[in-house]
Amino acid sequence: MIFVMVLIYLYNINYNLGMSKCEQCIVRQFSSLKALTKDELLKMAQCKTSYTIKKGEHLFEEGDVTNGIYCIKDGVCKMTKLSANGKDQIVKLVKPGELLGQRSMISEEPTNLSAVALEDMEVCFIPKREVMSFFNDNNQFSMNVMKTICGDLKEADEHMVSMAQKSVKERLAQTLLYLEDTFGKGDDGSLHIQLSREELAGMIGTAAESCIRLLSEFNKSGFVDLTGKKITLLDRNKLKRLAN
Repeated sequence: MIFVMVLIYLYNINYNLGMSKCEQCIVRQFSSLKALTKDELLKMAQCKTSYTIKKGEHLFEEGDVTNGIYCIKDGVCKMTKLSANGKDQIVKLVKPGELLGQRSMISEEPTNLSAVALEDMEVCFIPKREVMSFFNDNNQFSMNVMKTICGDLKEADEHMVSMAQKSVKERLAQTLLYLEDTFGKGDDGSLHIQLSREELAGMIGTAAESCIRLLSEFNKSGFVDLTGKKITLLDRNKLKRLAN
């Protein structure tokens, strides 16, 4: 009898902790999950799976079937697409508070991108069955999901226009500003997100050699400071004028 009471006690602790984690989680306020009711958050807490993704590991790979969505609680990952030449090109960077897998889940298609951790990440996975029940029962949640997907499509359109109309130098300036504005700076003032020259080149649609040459030009012009892999923006105004 005592053993059973202990099990019930431990279950209630885990049950309440799960509720508080979802109900009190700050990052959900930045995604479609902010529309969920307390009862729905409790239901989500009971079915979600939380785990850590180490730097360099895949959250999922292109062509996988996710059967749910991922909520990024902490850390940053890159969304990549395998090109015809066998190289992974960064399509988007994802920060805490964002959800992954919504489009694939709703369209019932395999993922068309891979998600790779740029730093250690804390992630929660919510199964498709529960998400779809929220989608069907909570109009505001379903509207938020649709708005997010529309926002992603808008970003893709703007990126396509930028790639077509801006020079490589302009795209590099724009991307450096985006990295600082979105992900901030480290303690030493350099960009918090440290991408390899090849990764940065992939984001702006050029060869690594061209990216290295342009960064060297920016460094000589006093726009940025280069210390190993680290990049520090020194003159944001000049970078903005160049980007625009």
